[in-house]
Amino acid sequence: MSTCKNCQNQLTPDSDYCNKCGARVIRNRLTFGNLFTHFSEEFLNYDNKLLQTFIALFAKPEAVIRSYISGTRKKYVNVISYFAIAITIAGIQLFILQRFFPEAMSMDSISTEATKEFNLKILEFIQDYQSIAMMLNVPIYALVSKLVFIGEKKFKYNYTEHLVIYMYLLAQLSAIGTVIIVTAAAFDLSLGTTSLILSPIQFIYIGYALKRIFNLDWTNFIMRTLIFICALIAFTVIASIVTGVLMYFNGDFQKMIEAQKAANEAARTVKDTIN
Repeated sequence: MSTCKNCQNQLTPDSDYCNKCGARVIRNRLTFGNLFTHFSEEFLNYDNKLLQTFIALFAKPEAVIRSYISGTRKKYVNVISYFAIAITIAGIQLFILQRFFPEAMSMDSISTEATKEFNLKILEFIQDYQSIAMMLNVPIYALVSKLVFIGEKKFKYNYTEHLVIYMYLLAQLSAIGTVIIVTAAAFDLSLGTTSLILSPIQFIYIGYALKRIFNLDWTNFIMRTLIFICALIAFTVIASIVTGVLMYFNGDFQKMIEAQKAANEAARTVKDTIN
């Protein structure tokens, strides 16, 4: 009688799965053929949980999120795994841009001379700490959402449940963004230009998802959307102020001022030369 390779539990000869830990029983040696078969079963067939979760978060996001929150968690990928997959995909996206489309890593299209250095710092931070930046967005969105829906009676979710909502939604947006950003880079569009395209898509998708999750009528939806946007803008302003203060104390703010002065001086020199 064989034993499970994962937990050493005794197996019957006809066992396909371990009755203790649930692991699949593997009897054949690893070959390229069965490796590809396993990959196809896990990720390429229509019935797999990853594909089902991805499609459902477009078609019926409320089903995925309500199922997880209520404790029904077999049909869709759990929120932690889905978010982890999104972080991995975002890392692959960054690698592709840096390796094959370095010219696309530019914020010039949404920068003025005054904000160019600041946007460059933000881009550098995102490149160095992309996964951290993604994770920091979740509690901020969840807090804003909790405040916006604080009077909701039918679907009254606590803060942790709002975290679940935005881990799913932001992970989905990350997957959408990866496709759009890489495709745009292939057509020579910069990251700055692409971000202008992505911003309304993000708000539309989150609004659409929240309308379905909380079963809002149009009046309620419009009112809460406006409150959500205003609250998110307020948090963004506060975060920008905090970032500016930190940059001031570590010397980056002064470097930005000096860079701006140098740029203005160079522009004046060029203008005087032409005249």
